Amino acid sequence: MNRCTSVKALLAGLFGFAGLSIAQAGEVEILGAQFQSSGADRWLVSVTLQHGDSGWDHYADNWRVVDEAGAVLGDRVLFHPHVDEQPFTRSLSGVMVPEGTNHLFIEAHDKVHGWSTKRLAIDLAEARGGRLQVTAE
Repeated sequence: MNRCTSVKALLAGLFGFAGLSIAQAGEVEILGAQFQSSGADRWLVSVTLQHGDSGWDHYADNWRVVDEAGAVLGDRVLFHPHVDEQPFTRSLSGVMVPEGTNHLFIEAHDKVHGWSTKRLAIDLAEARGGRLQVTAE
């Protein structure tokens, strides 16, 4: 094998290993959410995610609250990977949920797979004392 072929083989192996690392991380998982009323149809929402963050190229970078029609009611951007902090919880205050809207979903996003196919269903009618905690099944 000549030197050029050896370098190509080495690079192919390195890129293949990097691709394996990204593929192993999989989609981001939504483990649970907490809603706490802050009055006037506004909520403090805390969401717990788990993802095999591997660095800046592949990490869970967003979650959002959407209604049944898909309208985004709140959006929490995650600006950095959480490689050594799994699972992790982040909050968003002031999420406006229109009066009479009870059925919501939490959706999560990662840099490689996009929006997860699994959403967490929320029924605000189940809130007691202005609080609701939902965990994934």
